[in-house]
Amino acid sequence: MRLSKLTKAMMTMAGAAALVMILAATAILRSPAVFPFALGVLIMTAVNIFKIFLLERTVNATVGMDNIDTGKNYVRLQYLLRYFITGVVLLAVGLLFWQELIPEACAWGAVIGVFTLQISVMIVRHMKFDDEQNDEQDDVPDLEQNDEQDAEQDKEQNLDE
Repeated sequence: MRLSKLTKAMMTMAGAAALVMILAATAILRSPAVFPFALGVLIMTAVNIFKIFLLERTVNATVGMDNIDTGKNYVRLQYLLRYFITGVVLLAVGLLFWQELIPEACAWGAVIGVFTLQISVMIVRHMKFDDEQNDEQDDVPDLEQNDEQDAEQDKEQNLDE
């Protein structure tokens, strides 16, 4: 499956947001306690990147559907699935923390890591992308430019007469 530029950008920005969170925690903590926090952030960032991939798959699948109701139900089901995945991972991290198998910093890192998806969406939302449609539109002549050329030709003809 070929990923769109938007999906690639969202995945990249999610990783960048995770890196910024880890670097900020390193600057604040300045101790080895940052490693469990970083692990938690990386776990949730990986989950968020997987969710972005699922979102791309959902959009591609629903575009080709003939029945609108089927498409709506499919989108809703995929939406719930993505949130279920987040809930399961956070529940697993919480249970591991409760059983004292992982440090508290790892659990907090996972909770903070949830926000990498939202941060990537906010960043990508302000970016501009050249899709294949824009490339095809470059072949179409610019109508405004043609109107300006026609107006100049009309002026020249009026001056000649």
